[in-house]
Amino acid sequence: MAGALTAASAAVGPDYQRPETPAPAAYKASEWGDWKPGEPMDHLGRGPWWELFNDPELDRLAVLAAGSNQELRAAMATVEQARAAARIARADLLPAVDAQPGFRRERFSPNQEPDFGAITANTFRVPLDLSYELDLWGRVRRGFESARAEAASRQAALHTVLLTLQADVAQNYFRLRALDAEIAVVRRTLDLRREQVGIVDGRLEAGLGPELDVARARTELAVAEVERAALERQRGELENALAILTGQPPPAFRLAPRPDPLGEAEPEPPLVPAGLPSALLERRPDIAEAERQLAADNARIGIARAAFFPVVRLTGSGGFLSADVESLFQWESRVWSIGPSVSLPLFAGGRHRAGLRQSKARFEESVARYRQRILVAFGEVEDALAALRHLAVQADAQSEALAQSLRARDLAQAGFTTGLTDFLSVIDADREALRNERAIRQIAGQRRIAAVQLIKALGGGWENGPDKVPRDPVAVRP
Repeated sequence: MAGALTAASAAVGPDYQRPETPAPAAYKASEWGDWKPGEPMDHLGRGPWWELFNDPELDRLAVLAAGSNQELRAAMATVEQARAAARIARADLLPAVDAQPGFRRERFSPNQEPDFGAITANTFRVPLDLSYELDLWGRVRRGFESARAEAASRQAALHTVLLTLQADVAQNYFRLRALDAEIAVVRRTLDLRREQVGIVDGRLEAGLGPELDVARARTELAVAEVERAALERQRGELENALAILTGQPPPAFRLAPRPDPLGEAEPEPPLVPAGLPSALLERRPDIAEAERQLAADNARIGIARAAFFPVVRLTGSGGFLSADVESLFQWESRVWSIGPSVSLPLFAGGRHRAGLRQSKARFEESVARYRQRILVAFGEVEDALAALRHLAVQADAQSEALAQSLRARDLAQAGFTTGLTDFLSVIDADREALRNERAIRQIAGQRRIAAVQLIKALGGGWENGPDKVPRDPVAVRP
């Protein structure tokens, strides 16, 4: 009967409805280049998306980070806490039954009223106590609704942490590999500078060249050494960052440098269709997190509203009571009591009204944050698409600049050998060729990083990705 009353009663407060969030029909950047609108495709690998880059070392680091990163483990523990809270809230929907068996031996005084005489008595009891709140106004149900949405929000937050972790690993890895390529260029430059120092030294000793050329050559050699040391320092910092992301002690973590990519064309970043903007609302875990938090705050309005109404509890007790163990469980030894209790909120100094206003204001805050999160998401996708488009144009122009600077260097060197140009022209041509070769390696790394940023902005592989925390039907069912 109590369950029927609860089921038939209506829950006060608004039922949750997702706010309207208008989405554009297409990304403006998707009109450029090869980007085309379309629903997310299965072949993109919405789990291990990093495999699109076809780099076994990156694959290893991504898997290592998912298994050892401490921030991810902390997020997993937070999910478990939220799920436990949802189970606690669900338990409030059911009656609470306690058993308190006991034994008492007592002596009565002959000097008390009524006078039982100086007797000693035993009391054995096996009672069951029951307490159940008749959820007439939906306070308990709204509490469970809120806790369940909160748990789903924490689950989405876990996927946000995982996606961010994987993206950070990939971006730091590509920065490190771009530095490897730059370091290789600078080391080749150092060899060239040493060779030039030897040449101008020989010309000075033979009386064919001025001491100024020697000073200039040695200056360029020292500058190249400074650049190499600076790049090595940056590489060490990135290596340490990757160690922390993968949960490894930095002193024991090392990534071997890549061989000099001399003469090798930089690989193109993977093509990732951007999809329709409306699909972004379903893919991004941070948007799902904000939306589930919105549902939790909406349910809290119902909890605050229910505080204005009486709380009706049904309490009861039953069991056996006897003076000796032999007759304890006989039918005549049974005892019971049952009755309702009502708690009426007569005066609270405006507490309940203020609590309701607070809940509504919290909900409005969550609505604003949810909509802001969507705007930021659209902006991040547009930024990543634009970056990829402009970097592709940069790469083409930089390739032409490198080719021309290498030709100019060869001409300057040939002119210096034949005496048609001075050594300053050789140094300038070498410096320009070095700058352009380093720039093309930097752009190649930036294009890979931009591809990672696009994948992250689109929601990556969070739905079917590596998820060590199993889904909980109590926490996430609608």
